[in-house]
Amino acid sequence: MVEQPIEEVEQPVEQPIEEVEQPIEEVKSFKELNICDSLIEACNRLGWTAPTKIQADSIPHALEGKDIIGLAQTGSGKTGAFALPIIQAFLDENSPQPFFGCVLSPTRELAFQIAEQFEALGASSGLRTAVLVGGVDMNQQQLALGRQPHIVVGTHGRLMYHLTNTKDFSLRTLKYLVLDEADRLLNVDFEKALDDILKVIPINRRTYLFSATMTKKVKKLQRACLMDPVKVESDSKYSTADTLQQQYLFIPAIKKDCYLVYILSEMSGSTMIFTQTCDATGVLALMLRNLGFRAIPINGQMPQETRSGALNLFKDGDCNILICTDMASRGLDIPTMDMVINYDIPSISKNYIHRVGRAARAGRSRVAISLVNQYELEYFLQIEKLIGKTLPVHPAKEEDVMLFLARVNQAKIISQKKRKEGGKNKRKGRGDDDGDEVEKWQNTSKGNRGGKTFKKSRR
Repeated sequence: MVEQPIEEVEQPVEQPIEEVEQPIEEVKSFKELNICDSLIEACNRLGWTAPTKIQADSIPHALEGKDIIGLAQTGSGKTGAFALPIIQAFLDENSPQPFFGCVLSPTRELAFQIAEQFEALGASSGLRTAVLVGGVDMNQQQLALGRQPHIVVGTHGRLMYHLTNTKDFSLRTLKYLVLDEADRLLNVDFEKALDDILKVIPINRRTYLFSATMTKKVKKLQRACLMDPVKVESDSKYSTADTLQQQYLFIPAIKKDCYLVYILSEMSGSTMIFTQTCDATGVLALMLRNLGFRAIPINGQMPQETRSGALNLFKDGDCNILICTDMASRGLDIPTMDMVINYDIPSISKNYIHRVGRAARAGRSRVAISLVNQYELEYFLQIEKLIGKTLPVHPAKEEDVMLFLARVNQAKIISQKKRKEGGKNKRKGRGDDDGDEVEKWQNTSKGNRGGKTFKKSRR
C-alpha cells in the first residue's frame, strides 16, 4: 500500500503530577464507584464481586475525567481499573465514534488478553475491538479495522505500521489512550515508536498509565500523561503479594537441572519456569519431556501462531509446565497457576516482581522458588533489597535431590542430541524445532505425552 503522510500535532507543556490520598474506608461494591448497572452485571459474570484496591482508588478519578498513573501489584485488577471507566464513557456517548480508545501493550500475549477483557465487559453494549500485533496476517487486521472498532489493542510496532500504511485508519478521534506495563513502554526500546504515536493522536484525550513497577523517569510520564495526571499508588513501589510464598535455593550451577527436576517431582500443579534465553526454553522442555513431564516452551523467537498454541495448551491444562522467557512475565492472567520457578535469576531486578506475579494473582496463595547459583548471587541480593525481604530457603535435602542425577544426565544427553538434529533440519529449511514440538502436542490426544511421570509426593 502507498504510505500515507502522518500529520504531526504539537505537544503541550508538561503538567505537574498530582499525588492523591487513598480512601480510608474500603469500597465494597462497584455500585459505590458509580459504575453503571450493565457494567456491574458484566463484572458479576466475570466473577468480579467487589472492586480491587487499585480499581477502588483509581476509578473515581477516571470518572471525574482525570488522567491516571496507577501503581499496583501484579494480579491486582489493573485491566479492570482502566477498562471499566473507558467502557462507561463509551456507554454515556449518544453515538460513540469508532476508535474511541487505544491500549498499548509491550507484548502480543498481553494485548490479546486485554482485548478479551474489553470484549467480556462490553459484550452487551455492542463494543467492538481489534487487536493489532506482530506475527498476525496484515490483511486480517486491515479487515478488522475496516469494521470500525471502538477499542484498538496492540503493540507499538504493528499499530504504527497500520497508522502509516492502512488507508482510512487514523486515531484522530481517539478519546482514551492506555499504556499498560507503562514502565516497559516508556523505556528506550519503545521511545521512538511511542513518540511517533503521540504525535498523531489528539491532545484532548484521557490517558492512563498502569504498571506494577513504575519508572522513575517522571518527565516521560508527564510527556505521555498530558492533561491533569493523578498518581495512584495502591501498593508500595516494588511489592509482591503477601499471599505469595517466596523461597530460594543456593546451589552449584552444575546441579541446577537436578534441583529443578526434584522440585517438579515433589510439588504438583501448574508451573511457569523462567529462563534468560530463548534457546534455554527449548533445551529445558526437551529434557523435562524426556523425563516424563508435560512441558512446553514459549519464547519471542517463535512464530505467533506457535506462541499462541503453546500458551493455549498451558491454559487448557494439556501441558502443566510452561518454560518461558521474560516475554511471558508481564500481565498474563492464568488462574490455574500454582508455582513460578526462576531457573535463571533476572539481571534486571524488577523483572523478578513481574515473573513471580504470574502466581498469587487476585489474592490466591501460591509459591515462587528461585534457583540461585554462584554466578547469580549478586542479582539475587539486589532482588531482596528491592522487595525489602530476606527470602527463606526452600527445604531440599541434597541426598534426595541426587537420586535424580542419573536420569537427569541421561535426559540431557537425549535432549542435546535432538536439539542438534533440529538445528540441522532448520538449516536445511525443514522448520523450527520448538514450533514442531508445539505442533506435536496439539496433534496428540490429551494426557501424558512424555511417558510415565515422576510420582508427586507433596502438595
